[in-house]
Amino acid sequence: MTQALDTPAYVFFTRFNLPSKGYESYVRSAENWLHKRVDLFERYCLPSVAAQTDQDFAWIVYFDPHSPAWLMRKIETWQRYVRFHPIFREEVSFAEKHADIAAHLTPRQRLISTNLDNDDGLALDFVARIKAVRPSHPRCAIFLANGLVLNGSRVFLNRDRQNAFCSVSEPWHEPITCWAHPHNALSRHMPFMSVDGSPGWLQVIHGDNVSNRVRGRRVAPGKYRSNFVALETAADPALGELLRERFVRVPVRTMTETVRATAKHTILWTLGPQGIDRAKNLWRRRNFLKFFQ
Repeated sequence: MTQALDTPAYVFFTRFNLPSKGYESYVRSAENWLHKRVDLFERYCLPSVAAQTDQDFAWIVYFDPHSPAWLMRKIETWQRYVRFHPIFREEVSFAEKHADIAAHLTPRQRLISTNLDNDDGLALDFVARIKAVRPSHPRCAIFLANGLVLNGSRVFLNRDRQNAFCSVSEPWHEPITCWAHPHNALSRHMPFMSVDGSPGWLQVIHGDNVSNRVRGRRVAPGKYRSNFVALETAADPALGELLRERFVRVPVRTMTETVRATAKHTILWTLGPQGIDRAKNLWRRRNFLKFFQ
């Protein structure tokens, strides 16, 4: 009984097609966006959750209450494949999120919440590794620093100390959860731990990404296939490709990321998060959107 209480309650939060404001609304209103998102969810996200080595968790997925009938049928099918809780809301308030946690998890001493985007995937041992971390403070953000980026058939190894697969460990009775702040701002509001080790997550680059880009260095996928469910079609790079990657593409990406990060940091601190959104919309109209994506 004591061991069960000491084991943290664990929940994933996923926004599937919640109505969005600002720049994301442009992307999500595009024709076929929802069909493409369903395909990505079925290929990467859903099977990686279903295959977790530690299945002691809850998964709350938020959907637009005005979702089409065909998506409702999909949700019923998915629930036969993996256990998750579909919740239909136009937005998720602090109080509603607390109510959802209470409704779908058994109270324990500690709660871990993790953000999972619906177009990304997890290493099979993600839950087990997050649970194994000993939090440095009563409330603490936790990141697995290393992950993979999949762009078509190419795989990149990336290190991101404060990535979108953010988790927050905290007392059960006082949760603010991983959605309290943007993942790259959590460290400004609480202590954080960035844990090294093998890749723990998979970001998928595709045409409808809001903010993901190719990062890291090109690697052969073979050594990672045993811990990821979605690398079957990934290709091994030729020697020439690896050399071009190391001496040309990585330096160019690094320089571009530095310029982009400096611009975003300046806008964020002078105009706030709303300023970032306004800048994205402005650049979009000028056909320079990729600079801020």
